[in-house]
Amino acid sequence: MSSERSSADAPDVVVLREGTEGLGMAEYADEIRERLPEADARHARTPHEERELVRHAPVVTGVGIDEGLLDAAEDLELFACAFAGTGHLPEDELERRGVTVTNAGGIHAPGIAEQAIGNVLTFARNLHEGWRRKQNGEWRHFQSFELTGSTVTIVGLGSIGQAVAQRLQGFDVDTIGVRYTPEKGGPTDEVIGFEDRPFHDALARTDYLVVACPLTDLTRGLIGEEELATLPPEAVVVNTARGPILDTGAVVEALQTESLRGVALDVTDPEPLPPDHVLWTLENALVTPHTGGHTPKHWDRLADILAHNYAALETDDALENVVIAP
Repeated sequence: MSSERSSADAPDVVVLREGTEGLGMAEYADEIRERLPEADARHARTPHEERELVRHAPVVTGVGIDEGLLDAAEDLELFACAFAGTGHLPEDELERRGVTVTNAGGIHAPGIAEQAIGNVLTFARNLHEGWRRKQNGEWRHFQSFELTGSTVTIVGLGSIGQAVAQRLQGFDVDTIGVRYTPEKGGPTDEVIGFEDRPFHDALARTDYLVVACPLTDLTRGLIGEEELATLPPEAVVVNTARGPILDTGAVVEALQTESLRGVALDVTDPEPLPPDHVLWTLENALVTPHTGGHTPKHWDRLADILAHNYAALETDDALENVVIAP
């Protein structure tokens, strides 16, 4: 971080006004101040305050920063994005200006992993049928299954996939991890790549398929008609990642023809899921409105990353969660 500041009263960190997931940014600013008591961290509450405060601030954090605000930020060194994804940012311009960009990758992993495990257990114990019968006032027994002895395949071994694998320990299941670089290994019993032959071999042995990978050219439509046909008919698919990784039409057909036992979707394609979409009507489809990452610890974890990176700018140590490094 530059030792000389263009303005004596310029803040060290600026928190932009737009919040995320129903969370306001004032709390985030408070968490940053708690971790960096010697730094001047300010919350910009209006567009005018944003333009004024970012002018000579070396660190700015928020959901996004447009080119107009970027033009006003004359001394910006680090933009700490409050999202895991950064595709909405003017990435080329940030790189051209020599601004380091970090993201919020990993802060949602515990909550998303817990929700994935919850969905797996819901299908394993047939809890959704119990909830349906309660709504109808029916005291009638129904059959359940056991997760014990099952095979769980996790597509993607990033922070979310690793958190899922960690939480499956103790359930007496076999785990298969799918990643771009299987030679790196991972926390699952077996690790494979995305090549058709090993991937389909894994699907044929899978009871629960947890999708936790990024949406890329490779993974778009990864789980389509052929993959669903390869899964055993009693298999369940849990998508924690992005809707377009699954072929929605193929999923609906598999559910309607009972060639797939069920799906749990926290993300959909399209998203939001239209009110008249057939998925709402299928009892073997559990749908939540992209809430898997919601956590009261959102700002705590994000502030931890920012505080580390603020200090690293002073010491030239390695920064965390870097997505653009000039």
